[in-house]
Amino acid sequence: MRKLIIDTDTGSDDAVALIMALKSTDVTVEAITTICGNVPVELATNNALMTIEVANGQQPPLYVGAAKPLMRDLVTAVNVHGEDGMGDCDLIHPTLRPESKHAVDAILDIIENNPGEIEIVTIGPVTNIALAIMRAPETMKKVKHIFTMGTSGFGPGNTTPVAEFNVYVDAEAYRIMLGSGIPTTIIGFDVCLGEAALNKEDMADLLASGKKEAEFSVNCNRSLLAYNLQRSNEHIVDLPDAVAMGVVLWNEIVAEDKLCYCYVCTTEEATYGQVIINDGSKLAISDGFAGHTPNATVCKTINNSLFKEKLISLLVQ
Repeated sequence: MRKLIIDTDTGSDDAVALIMALKSTDVTVEAITTICGNVPVELATNNALMTIEVANGQQPPLYVGAAKPLMRDLVTAVNVHGEDGMGDCDLIHPTLRPESKHAVDAILDIIENNPGEIEIVTIGPVTNIALAIMRAPETMKKVKHIFTMGTSGFGPGNTTPVAEFNVYVDAEAYRIMLGSGIPTTIIGFDVCLGEAALNKEDMADLLASGKKEAEFSVNCNRSLLAYNLQRSNEHIVDLPDAVAMGVVLWNEIVAEDKLCYCYVCTTEEATYGQVIINDGSKLAISDGFAGHTPNATVCKTINNSLFKEKLISLLVQ
């Protein structure tokens, strides 16, 4: 049985990803750790606790992590996910409580107790992971794999023209993670769009199922739906974190991936948070790329219809 730690800044798409993992019978979620990002860490914690209760599946311990990025002020996404991160629909009333141990301590303890077995799934900024690497690099070398929803992949950014949100919140942390030598798979924002998104019919089917977790998955994304309607007049809910979790749970949805060298920009404000991905198709003649070996596997395409089929089936079962 695979063993996961899920690190999350629980907004509405994180909640769907958490439900997927907690309902899966193929993995054991050893812990959920929370981080600031979509919302402040206190709200991310309450959102994750509520999601654990709704999921009607595994109930792993939850540990609270960093309240701010390594070097910058926190940037949130409440304009996308709602002030509470969950659609502002009064959904969040957890009865569960977090553990007292800090998330970074919990991550390191779990890895030490399960060397070579732990896969970390990051669906938010990676501040907790960077802190763990800085504190105990030898322990973190015992991580089996990291799966990260981050970067814009081979497309444009969703926060700036070149930067994706999870990296933009704490690019220094992302740079530390990619420089750690831990085997890493990146699921970029570009593969989470288009047919991977829930459309009007998908959401109607989920609401009609009568399943609490299916209804919750639609309702917590109300603000995201309104954001997409206002921005592009599209009746869709894109779920980047759920797509990333799909790659973790169902490798068969990956249509194409490639080992790449990924460079995280942290100095110039205009490019802060950009991850330049060299898949070998460009000449690497500049000082920033020459001689570098790949540091991540990047998903280039996924089977959207298979992903959505598996997602909806899991939510309504």
